[in-house]
Amino acid sequence: MFHTMLALLAGAAIAVQAAMNSSLGKQLGSPLYATVIAFGTGFVFAAIAALVFGRTTTAPLLDADINQVATPAIPIYLWFAGGLIGVIALGSFYWLIPHIGIGTTLSLALTGQLLLALIAGHFGWFDLPQTPMSLVRFSGAATLLVGIGLIHRG
Repeated sequence: MFHTMLALLAGAAIAVQAAMNSSLGKQLGSPLYATVIAFGTGFVFAAIAALVFGRTTTAPLLDADINQVATPAIPIYLWFAGGLIGVIALGSFYWLIPHIGIGTTLSLALTGQLLLALIAGHFGWFDLPQTPMSLVRFSGAATLLVGIGLIHRG
């Protein structure tokens, strides 16, 4: 139950964050400036949280002996891909929301997230646990797409 509530709150937080930063982007005259501010302040808060809460798993760059860092084993794209994809996604949200609305933007974004999550889980991409596609999962995705269609008609 805790995980479910946290996931729902995280989703709600994304909607609030997207709406606020879209407004910031409009007022600044650039969704990219809002994206820079979101990532800049996000970096500061994430760094503070990392310092306060410490690490719970091995983090190569934080090991005491820098000569023992095993960073070559980490694929190079993992160092920057998440940030790049985040900038594209958030910048797109901040641009789209004033044009098509927050409900439409986030419902389409959620659909994209869930469809890719089903595919990635089925094939075990990105070191995810493999969760095979089933008729029930497929039906859930189809129902979601029907729901998105209804949101757009409303």
